[in-house]
Amino acid sequence: MEDQASKPATIRPIVDILIAATAAAAIAAHLVLRFVARDAGAVLGVPAPEVPLLLALAGGVPLVFDLVAKLLRLEFSSDLLAGLSIATSVVLGEYLAGTLVVLMLSGGQALEAYAVRRASFALEALARRMPATAHRKRGGQVEDVSLDAVAVGDAVVVFPHETCPVDGVVVEGRSTMNESYLTGEPYLLPKAVGASALSGAVNGEGALTIRAERTAVDSRYAKIMQVMRESEQRRPRLRRLGDRLGAVYTPVAIGIALAAWLASGDASRFLAVLVIATPCPLLIAIPAAIIGSISLAARRGIVIKDPAALEMIDTCRVAIFDKTGTLTYGRPKLAEILPAPGFTRDEVLAAVAGLERYSRHPLAAAVVSEAQAAGLPIEEAEEVGERPGEGLRGLVGGRAIQVTSRAKVASLAPEAAGMLPPLAGGLECVVLIDGRYAATFRFRDEPRAEGRSFVGHLGPRHHLGRILLVSGDREGEVRYLAEKVGITEVYAGQSPEQKLALVRDETSRAGTVFMGDGINDAPALTAATVGIAFGQATDVTAEAADAVIMESSLESVDELLHIGRRMRAIALQSAVGGMALSVVGMLAAAAGLLPPVAGAIAQEVIDVLAVLNALRAAAAPRTLSDFATGPRRDAIGEHGNAAEGPRVRVG
Repeated sequence: MEDQASKPATIRPIVDILIAATAAAAIAAHLVLRFVARDAGAVLGVPAPEVPLLLALAGGVPLVFDLVAKLLRLEFSSDLLAGLSIATSVVLGEYLAGTLVVLMLSGGQALEAYAVRRASFALEALARRMPATAHRKRGGQVEDVSLDAVAVGDAVVVFPHETCPVDGVVVEGRSTMNESYLTGEPYLLPKAVGASALSGAVNGEGALTIRAERTAVDSRYAKIMQVMRESEQRRPRLRRLGDRLGAVYTPVAIGIALAAWLASGDASRFLAVLVIATPCPLLIAIPAAIIGSISLAARRGIVIKDPAALEMIDTCRVAIFDKTGTLTYGRPKLAEILPAPGFTRDEVLAAVAGLERYSRHPLAAAVVSEAQAAGLPIEEAEEVGERPGEGLRGLVGGRAIQVTSRAKVASLAPEAAGMLPPLAGGLECVVLIDGRYAATFRFRDEPRAEGRSFVGHLGPRHHLGRILLVSGDREGEVRYLAEKVGITEVYAGQSPEQKLALVRDETSRAGTVFMGDGINDAPALTAATVGIAFGQATDVTAEAADAVIMESSLESVDELLHIGRRMRAIALQSAVGGMALSVVGMLAAAAGLLPPVAGAIAQEVIDVLAVLNALRAAAAPRTLSDFATGPRRDAIGEHGNAAEGPRVRVG
């Protein structure tokens, strides 16, 4: 259901655009009536040139109401001066000056509004992901029912490539399921009778019948939706760059205006000072720098969802990484082969690869790829079979090969149970040759090649003092990755709720950058100061994030950090420089040298200068030395990392 609170946020940008268009049209009509057709409005009973201006000022009433509401909340933002200018211009009859201010205020807001992401989009995407109906099986017949009609104990059929609608246990069929969006595990997990299935997981190529163990409202997916909704509602309101500067600038401008009025006794000087003090460098130049940086980021394969991210990212001091798909590739790789006495690594690998060529198991491709990379001859397999729960078996080179799980070894080859190596993190399979234990294969989701240098780069170049690895994965897998990339502060086995609580706690103390790609990361992405999703992210995650890295590379994250820093520097140059010129103009207006309309025109000149400087943000730098480009290893740098092992906290 659509969040009612989101409706005003959706309508407001349209209102700003309409007000800006009305003000621009009114100014044009005023100039025509005043200088081209002076007598056209004589029959109206009011000076004709003022008619369109009065209409435009009436359209600016919502802006003034909004500013009054801010004032009542004691929020002295940069646009407060604009509201005072509009009100004062009406009282003093300076309608043209007031309309120019309406145009500047609404135009600046409209310029930024089109790029602002609304929180409800993420919840809508999350809701769209789940099916509205389920295929309930009763008495051998399958019928489509609403998701709410599924009760605990009902049999539900999940067809190939469908999303599982409820949490349950497989009672019929064989397939694989992609649960990475929910659990953080990077693998397609095999499903057979007795296996658990999570709502929101995507089924593979085989049909499954699931016995529901929870209703839809109590499912894992529904819990993530609930956490996401609470996270959106409690999202911290960031204090924007323009507001922080305006908090200092506004009292100074009002003080000069009041002093000019009291010293001269002329109320028009009060208006003249306010008009030229209208903080358009804040209202227009900063959004222009942001929009330019959004364009530059897009050309670098980075989609900015929330403009505030560019303002805030350079102020963040804590980086928080999810594991799967961010610091890793999200693809399993054969990391270790532990052969039993009497067998060699290559012998077992070649035999298993010959069998795995005929398997659709998610780990099969990793075995075949490793054998091919080692240049091993892969023999043809015969009598290949893959019975549910027993693993893969067949004949290779006249020998019986069986690939199964540790749990099945005790029943298939009891004497081998005591020969197995200790259980480690990650996925594994056990190989039996002619009924004898031959080897254990261990699989890992390997870290990105640039991971270690990137992590070492974050502190020296981007002032990120703390780097955390937070994952829903098992402790062994998380510890393995942390040691590979040089992260010393690690949280393993974290649920979406725990991730959210951790990110919220860190954000309350310092600015945070969170990077993730799964649905289970969406609440944390929302709670962080800046949330970054990777290109393979779901629509839910992409909507929850403030920025999306399309190429799924850490180098692109580095570019985003540099773009944010450069944008902030250019925005500050434009805003502070424009305000300095405005202060000069205010002093001239206070001395009676600039009447209100002339002050408005002078302010427009200042605006042009500030905006021209802000537009530099859209152009790529003369050199890209500040960005990680090409191979980008040199720009990222090869930094050393702490020698101490990771401190792991298991949730």
